[in-house]
Amino acid sequence: MNLNINMSNNFENLFSYPQLDTILMVENFIESNSAKYKLKSLWQNLPKKMKYQTYKVILDYLEYSHKIAFDKEKKLVWIGYEFNKKMVENGVEV
Repeated sequence: MNLNINMSNNFENLFSYPQLDTILMVENFIESNSAKYKLKSLWQNLPKKMKYQTYKVILDYLEYSHKIAFDKEKKLVWIGYEFNKKMVENGVEV
C-alpha cells in the first residue's frame, strides 16, 4: 500500500489566512464597539462571517501590534490610536 500525502494541501484546508479587507473590517468593528463584546460574542456579531481560526489570527495580530487589549471583564478594547499617540508624544517614531 502506497500512501502519498501532500501535507501542504492538508494544512491549507485546515487554516486560512485573512485578507486585508477582512482584517480592516475586524479592526473597524472593534474600534466602533470597544469594550462592548467578549471574544466569542464579538466574533458572532461581526458584519461578515468567517472561520473562528481566521478570527483568532486577526486578533493575535491586533494584540501583537498593540491595537487591542482585554479589559478586566475580558472584553476587547481598541487602543490602537492611543498607543500610537503616546509613542509619538514620547519621541518614538511609529
